Amino acid sequence: MPNIRTLAPEAGRIDVAGLRAYDADRLARCAVDRAAPWWRRTACVEALTGRVPQARLGELLACVRDGGDNGTVRRALLGLLSDRAELLPWLRHEDRRGEEAYGMPEAVLKARGALGDLTAAAELATLAFSHWSSRRAVGEAGMDALVERYGAGAVLGGLAAGRPEDRAAAVRLRDRAGEDVVDALADPDPAVAHLAQSLLTCPDRIRAYLGEAPTADAALWAAYALHRLTGDAARTRAVYESLGRPRVEVEGLDEEVRRAIVHEYGHECEKQSDPRWRIEALCTDSPHPPDEERQVAEEERRLALAGAALTAAGLMPRPPLSCGQVHRQGGGTYHVIGYGEGGRSEVLVSTLGPFAGGDGDDPAARAALEAAGFHWIDGPAGAVRVTGLGVYYFGAREPLDVSTLLFYWQD
Repeated sequence: MPNIRTLAPEAGRIDVAGLRAYDADRLARCAVDRAAPWWRRTACVEALTGRVPQARLGELLACVRDGGDNGTVRRALLGLLSDRAELLPWLRHEDRRGEEAYGMPEAVLKARGALGDLTAAAELATLAFSHWSSRRAVGEAGMDALVERYGAGAVLGGLAAGRPEDRAAAVRLRDRAGEDVVDALADPDPAVAHLAQSLLTCPDRIRAYLGEAPTADAALWAAYALHRLTGDAARTRAVYESLGRPRVEVEGLDEEVRRAIVHEYGHECEKQSDPRWRIEALCTDSPHPPDEERQVAEEERRLALAGAALTAAGLMPRPPLSCGQVHRQGGGTYHVIGYGEGGRSEVLVSTLGPFAGGDGDDPAARAALEAAGFHWIDGPAGAVRVTGLGVYYFGAREPLDVSTLLFYWQD
């Protein structure tokens, strides 16, 4: 005869169907049992969907409210009990803002939405505007629940239209209602305009808008959306040319370095990035070889050239290591060549082009590599911040400096 322990013997080995058929009262008892492992308790909570035993409701609600209990279990319980109106006063209490368990603040907001708490609309809109897809999904689900109950007009009426996140919420809800949101391409916030272009599906409507776009940015977003839908590079270049080849000017940014950065990061930059970077990436020639095999061959050629130059200068280089090997995890856009006594000095060689840099701008290493055709990235050149180009880097998505972009590593 199966029991909870045999149906959930260890994390990753859960008999979901077996638990769903198991006695609901016993599942509820396990769900609130702090002596049981959190993964087994969570599995029991999930197996209670649609069949919460009334006799155990008080204990389950108490577990949700217990800030000292496991956060994963509490989140699962909150999802299970999000239709319980008696939770609303607790959910709305200011103490909920201080919840420390991972994901709990988001779960609280989603539950407030599910329970029809219109006062949560602004916070849900902020969550739905997040860069993180998991947080964004929670915010959108909470907003959708409010809309289903009160209608979009009532929900949007409670938002301050001056915030980008509120305008983004309006764009998404208008689109869901079947409205044309092409006008939002002119929104002054790039992230809102980016959302609008991502929702457009009619190339003819975008082509018509291009002729009447009120700003250069709106025209660029329209061209970007049209390229996404049609892949019409010629049309994209025509818009780019008609607008005078607009770009974000960055003082001190070398043109060769700029081209490498544009074509590495411009295509997949963060949503708040200036649209000029995206269009420049689409409309200028890439410095990178067209296929991966040739790219690898070019990187190997550069590494061999760098090693030979250091050897000729008597600097005793070691075999190159990728940045992932050096950090023992992750990857990025450079290799490291140790050199000198014990290999304690290092030269970084970028995979994005003939760019190199190193510890303290060692004159000997610099001279050797510059003579071999490398562009040495010294302190001032590396410190130039590439404005308007948001790039993900250890949880942040802000503009980075040249050195970080050419010699990028992420775990």
